[in-house]
Amino acid sequence: MFETDKTARSAASYDWSASAVGDSAHWPLPLRVTADVLMNAPLPGLLVWGRQMVLLFNESYGLLAGPGYGRVPGGSVPPVMPPPLAAAGDALERAWSGEPLVLPDLALSFRHPQGTREERCDLRLTPVRGEDGQVAGVLLLLAPASPAAAAPDESGGTLRILVVEDNLDSQYLVCEMLRAFGHEADGVGHPDDALALLGRQRYDLLFSDVSLPGMSGVDLARRAVHDQPGLRVIFASGYGDTLLRHLEFPYLSLQKPYELDQLQEALATVAGAPAARA
Repeated sequence: MFETDKTARSAASYDWSASAVGDSAHWPLPLRVTADVLMNAPLPGLLVWGRQMVLLFNESYGLLAGPGYGRVPGGSVPPVMPPPLAAAGDALERAWSGEPLVLPDLALSFRHPQGTREERCDLRLTPVRGEDGQVAGVLLLLAPASPAAAAPDESGGTLRILVVEDNLDSQYLVCEMLRAFGHEADGVGHPDDALALLGRQRYDLLFSDVSLPGMSGVDLARRAVHDQPGLRVIFASGYGDTLLRHLEFPYLSLQKPYELDQLQEALATVAGAPAARA
C-alpha cells in the first residue's frame, strides 16, 4: 500500500538553489503554487516542469520509489525515466497538449534494496499552465487503483466545475486540486465573468467564495441556480454560515481554511447526489 506523509510543507521548505529550477523565490507563480500542492498532496506525485523534463516529486513518492530518490524532492532531469512517466507513454504527450487524463489500474515496478516493489494505481495526469496560458508542466498523482476512476458514470465521477474566487493564488490552487482529483475546472475572479461563462456552457458544480467583489457568492449562486436548476453549489467562506441561512436551494459549505479530505468529501457528496430538475 502507499505510504503517505501528512506533514504540512511548501516548496520553500527546501533548498533548490543548486537544482535546475533554482531558488524557489524566483519561480513563476504557477510552478510555486503547483509545487506547494504537490508537496502537500496525500498521494505520491511527480511534477514534470518544462520540455527539458525537470522533475519534482513529493516525499510520498520518494518513499514509494526507493532510497535512490533521497529526501530532497528533485529539481533535475532524471537520467532514467521514472516508472510513472514510462507507463504514461502517449498519454504524457496528450497532457502536454492540454488534456487531463486518468490511466486506470497500472502496474508500476520500483526497485528497492529488498527487491522489486510493485504497485497498482490509477495515474492522474493534469496539465499545468504557465503565466502565458500555455502548458508549462504536467502534474502526475498516483492513486490506489479504483474502478470508479476508470469509468465515471451517472452515479458520480468527473464533474465540470466553475470556481469563483477573487484571490488569484487561491483560485489557481483550488483549480489545480480539482484537476488533480480528476475533475474539469475553470476559474474566474468576478461574479460577472462567472455569469458570462454560465450563460455559454453548462456546469455540474459552482464552487464559490461567499465574499466576492460586486456581488456576494450567495447572490451569484441564486442567479446561477435559477438559470440552471440542475446546478449544484459548494460555498467556501472565512466568515461562518451567517449569510447562508434560509437559502431556497441545496448547498454544501466549507469553512476556510478547509482540509484536503473535507474538499474531497464534499466533492464525493456532490458527485453522488442526483441533480435537481427544473
